[in-house]
Amino acid sequence: MIPKVVVVGLGPGGADLVMPRALVALRGAPVLVRTERHPAVQELRDAGIEMLSLDEVYETAPDLDAAYAEIVRRVVEAAVFSGSVVYAVPGNPGVAERAVGMLRVLATAGEIELEIVPGLSFVDIAWARIGVDPMANGARVVDGRNFVVSAAGRSGALLIAQCDSKFVLSDVKLALLEVLPPESEVLVLQRLGLPSEEVFPLALEDLDRRVEPDHLTSIYVDTGEALVAGEFASLFSIAERLRAPGGCPWDAEQTHRSLSRYLLEEAYETVETIEGLSIDAPAGEADLDAYALLADELGDVLYQVVFHSILAEEAGAFTMADVSRGIQDKLIRRHPHVFGEVEANTSDEVLANWEMIKKEEKGTSSIIEGISASLPSVLYALKLFRKAETLGLLPDGRAGALAELDASVEAVRQGVSGGDDPIIGDLLAAAVALSRADGADAEAALRAWTKRFRAHFLATEALAASEGVDLHTAEPGVARALWGRAG
Repeated sequence: MIPKVVVVGLGPGGADLVMPRALVALRGAPVLVRTERHPAVQELRDAGIEMLSLDEVYETAPDLDAAYAEIVRRVVEAAVFSGSVVYAVPGNPGVAERAVGMLRVLATAGEIELEIVPGLSFVDIAWARIGVDPMANGARVVDGRNFVVSAAGRSGALLIAQCDSKFVLSDVKLALLEVLPPESEVLVLQRLGLPSEEVFPLALEDLDRRVEPDHLTSIYVDTGEALVAGEFASLFSIAERLRAPGGCPWDAEQTHRSLSRYLLEEAYETVETIEGLSIDAPAGEADLDAYALLADELGDVLYQVVFHSILAEEAGAFTMADVSRGIQDKLIRRHPHVFGEVEANTSDEVLANWEMIKKEEKGTSSIIEGISASLPSVLYALKLFRKAETLGLLPDGRAGALAELDASVEAVRQGVSGGDDPIIGDLLAAAVALSRADGADAEAALRAWTKRFRAHFLATEALAASEGVDLHTAEPGVARALWGRAG
């Protein structure tokens, strides 16, 4: 017998907004509810309907993708055990319910029987409160937690859902301020269908100052003819056009693997451009020419991100919106001292928290397991030292690093090194440790040295050529003399 899952929508408010068909289903089988942070849940429990909440999945899962996968696993497991199970979700199961999409895949594969019982969505109440007919004016619903991507290229009436934090409101405000004046009016909708419902207008510039958001907060805005994040939408459209049939043959042939070297090259070129800025940038007077070069290189890196996202979307794996949503979730999760209750008053405390959160997310026993051993050696050593520093495992400050360097130099003097002799490794590592103690980046410092060496080398060749000296056949003393004069 194929296990059956009945997905029920609880509507946007109290039990009075739950559809009659949904109430029948809720009384017919064991019920799992995605979250008990919903006004109808306690009312239904008071009416005798038992519900098991899945809230703890969100608290223990490393990210939302893992949370939804675990929810689906538990729902299916319960259906197998009982033969049939009800999975209750806020609003309408057909609106912004990622787990429902995953259940549909299982149903298509014949692993479960799936029934969807629609519910009233907050969107239905929102249109009534706003006084807008979405069929008449083409209003769109977009994701506030993913606003720049989900609204890119859109204009006109937008209902922005999931505005559940100050971080999201700020993100939405900044994107809208690029196309609308600060005094433009937006409509704030909170807790629709509940006794505490609020709907009020507000100036765009005050959006993240005067609104206390919760998980039932949405924003309505009409941008008129102005496109939201129009430049990003255009970039994505160009990338898709290049990849599509009739586009660019080279783009059409690319794979994730074939593009990987270009991502690396663009990253290195971007770093080189950054090193062309003043050492304290963005402080001080901006070098607009250097910043223009940086903008160009960052565009190349961004295109690589877009390109890989398009390939992933073709594979049915993820979209650019998922990339944006994922990094937003990660930033919030890894900054509990900003978005949560954790205290961190120094950079060292922030880094220590960061490493422990990453370790818990990845489920590893060591904070260094995530470092790729294929990195260039100096960069690899820097990352190892950075991890060790968070646990207090490095020598004490500059004096300790100098002592390690002195010991390594003495060991080299006393020994005979060759090949991959560990004595030389100790010496190089000690130099990297000293650079960290001095607040320098050993990778950047060595790269800067290579630039100076290259310039000196070219100057020596030019001097030799001007004096008719062939460095390939010249005596060593002559070459060294020229080297000294070129400096």
